[in-house]
Amino acid sequence: MTKKIKNAWAFYDWANSVYSLVIASAIFPIYYNAVTSSEASSDVNLFGFTLNNNALYSYSLSFSFLVVALLSPLLSGIADSNGKKKNFLRFFCYLGSVSCASLYFFTGPNLVYGLVASILASIGFWSSIVFYNSFLPEIAPPEEQDALSAKGFSLGYIGSSILLIVVLVLVQMPETFGFENSGSATRFSFLLVGAWWMGFATYTLRYLPNNPYHKKPQERYIWKGYQELRKVYRQLSEHKSLGKFLGSFFFFSIGVQTVLLLASLFGSEELGLDSSKLIVTILLIQFVAIAGAHLFARIARKKGNLIALKISIGIWVLLCVGAYTLSKTDPWVEYKFYALGAIVGLVMGGIQSVSRSTYSKLLPETQSHASFFSFYDVAEKVAIVLGTLIYGWLVQITGSMKMSILALSVFFIIGFVLMLRVPKTKEVH
Repeated sequence: MTKKIKNAWAFYDWANSVYSLVIASAIFPIYYNAVTSSEASSDVNLFGFTLNNNALYSYSLSFSFLVVALLSPLLSGIADSNGKKKNFLRFFCYLGSVSCASLYFFTGPNLVYGLVASILASIGFWSSIVFYNSFLPEIAPPEEQDALSAKGFSLGYIGSSILLIVVLVLVQMPETFGFENSGSATRFSFLLVGAWWMGFATYTLRYLPNNPYHKKPQERYIWKGYQELRKVYRQLSEHKSLGKFLGSFFFFSIGVQTVLLLASLFGSEELGLDSSKLIVTILLIQFVAIAGAHLFARIARKKGNLIALKISIGIWVLLCVGAYTLSKTDPWVEYKFYALGAIVGLVMGGIQSVSRSTYSKLLPETQSHASFFSFYDVAEKVAIVLGTLIYGWLVQITGSMKMSILALSVFFIIGFVLMLRVPKTKEVH
């Protein structure tokens, strides 16, 4: 494939990462906590039930990822069977970006509307990633996939950080830009995210190959999708390295994704940090993650993918324990949170990039890349469902997020142990 096609693929990370940073990690969780909390209580009423607002948000994330986990195998099987993978990428890209923009209309009283819009945005983002990831083995040979995967994540970190800086300025100085208050500026930022995502994705959608293997649509292609998934399942059982890697990936993804989704709520609610400090921390994570993606790609190239992943998982265990020890009464808590954020950024970029390229290298010779990557994405989404459910449940029963953070370290430890059992191959060692 040409350099233009590879750049267009990597550029989708630039387009969509504003969702994962501004909406999922930084601005929306802080805004949600602000509009659903009061000085007297953090509880909200929904359909006759009284729930902790942060537990409810965690449960809504669980639901969105459950939908994605149920949808992606079917959709990717269909895409592989009739060559319309890019059409699905376009649809979910537009669903996610429009849903982000619609959060502009979310205020405290219309809680259900805000939750539904955020769930649809999550479904759009993560479903589009299924099809985006599946293009990687089709446009780059194995020896180029580590670097191209890292390039995509790096572009995502840079692009989303640029927009987050713009949003930070708007939120900190709303009157300067004609907004009534920081809440109005925050709601406007949701419109910016939607426009950024849809606008820059145009470049990717223009140049990615529409049908690399020239597949022709078949009759009853929905059932063909199920048949493709059964074939993939049988092949997973035949390829031990691939199956064992997915087992490890499942457990450490419980920790990684839950931390990234709920870290800002932890800093706001548990440590009492204000929004500006939280956004600065998240920006720090993003910029360090750029170096982290390339650092661990280099470690993978020199020492092997499995060594790179083991180092990263080990550091994640220490991060969870470190976060558990933080206290809002500590006069140094702000700086300790910054330090943990920097380390999170280093290993976040590394573990995401190397995991994607490792899985791609382990794939057998096939033309059903979307179906194989659906298993990868389903494993990640089910992991997030489990992680966010456990996180929310512990918050609900303890009233604190510290036990939730400590519980995540157990999943990293299990992931590390399972990674030790992954057999080395010619491509991955």
